Amino acid sequence: MSSPQDPRVHAIIREARLRFVADGYAAARIEPIARSAGVSTATLYTFFPSKAALFEAVIEAAAKEFYDRVGPLVNTATPDRAMLTDYLTRYTEFLSDSFVRKMFRLIVAERPRFNTQAIDFFDRGRGDIAHALITMFETMSANGLIKLEKPSWAVSQLLGMIEHPVLLLPLASGKDPVQARSASAIAEDAVETFWARYGT
Repeated sequence: MSSPQDPRVHAIIREARLRFVADGYAAARIEPIARSAGVSTATLYTFFPSKAALFEAVIEAAAKEFYDRVGPLVNTATPDRAMLTDYLTRYTEFLSDSFVRKMFRLIVAERPRFNTQAIDFFDRGRGDIAHALITMFETMSANGLIKLEKPSWAVSQLLGMIEHPVLLLPLASGKDPVQARSASAIAEDAVETFWARYGT
């Protein structure tokens, strides 16, 4: 096994991700992945003893990359309505990324085979988003901006208004439609509905 910092490992994972997204897990072949990464098939198998092990590494790398992109959004020192809208706009922009949706679609398709890795992929970034929103809501409630009894319910409702049009509908349809509304418009509409229900 090589070090995770080995550039050949990064090249293999990068090329494997592109191939898995394009062809799906079952149809993806190891030899073209190795060739595109500039290594022999034997070298690839030295790092990843099976296609399943390579796919797990792809999921793990994607989860870390997505966490690194979502993590900086968690900055909620003095939350108010404007900050909430900005926060959700950036989350919407993240989910609107075509490659992000392709990775979600791939992992949903392969979840029966890679359930543990899929759960980690879905929970890692979204868990931090939900936790940050709960913290924001508790502070906003203490400051008299909103009134709610169960922050976790409010978070689920609010994220649902973002994720349904941006992520769930494209996943269900199998397409990447052009958004009829901008990320900021989707976030603003969600906050408007949220504020009508919970704002003071």
